[in-house]
Amino acid sequence: MQGKVWKFGDNIDTDLIIAARYLNTSEPSELAKYVMEDADPEFVSKMNPGDIIVAGENFGCGSSREHAPIALKAAGINAIIAPTFARIFYRNAFNMGLPIFELEEAAEINEGDTVRIDMAAGEVINVSQAKTYKFTPIPEFMQELVNTGGLIEFAKNEIKAGAK
Repeated sequence: MQGKVWKFGDNIDTDLIIAARYLNTSEPSELAKYVMEDADPEFVSKMNPGDIIVAGENFGCGSSREHAPIALKAAGINAIIAPTFARIFYRNAFNMGLPIFELEEAAEINEGDTVRIDMAAGEVINVSQAKTYKFTPIPEFMQELVNTGGLIEFAKNEIKAGAK
């Protein structure tokens, strides 16, 4: 996966990702309209599908709502890179099929850079800076979750395979 980088700081909580005032729906396309609105009111109009968020420490802290990764994925965010993620957000993101990557050197990546991520090899390649960073590769099962679109789609595929 490859995309343009949008930068956010430390402690981006789930209220900044999708504000509570929009939680009267769980419709992904509706949530996508407001993603990151309280962190950057122009974000949705500036970003393009396939773009990548690079953030600081503790991305996704706050409440355990699944709306946050749903909104990011529905908006077209390809992946999120940060040094650390809140534990529940980490799990929710993979369950929703949104790939996230822990990279200690995330701060070295600039907004506007183009990065390519090789999930299996555990590499983030900053194409703009001609730098490669290594991270611990995502376990195979979690890669399958991302590749199938999340836990629900993964389970549906498993049920179909078992029915044969």
